[in-house]
Amino acid sequence: MYTAVVKNITLSADERLIEQARATARSRKTTLNAEFRKWLETYAAHAAKDRQQLVRDYDELMKRLSYVRAGRKYTRDEMNER
Repeated sequence: MYTAVVKNITLSADERLIEQARATARSRKTTLNAEFRKWLETYAAHAAKDRQQLVRDYDELMKRLSYVRAGRKYTRDEMNER
């Protein structure tokens, strides 16, 4: 079972923006902190999906290029020659 460890962070933003966000949260009967936690979960999930998509794109590219045969394998020194 996963037990969440809660950490505090400090953010900086324009004072008017913070007050507007707090007012919006109050109108939704929640807190700015709770809204930020929801946003952070969504943001992290999108980042994970983006990484998964990059892996799928890479795998697809490697499949499409599988016909390429470079001939012999080059040594590290040969590949690093300039």
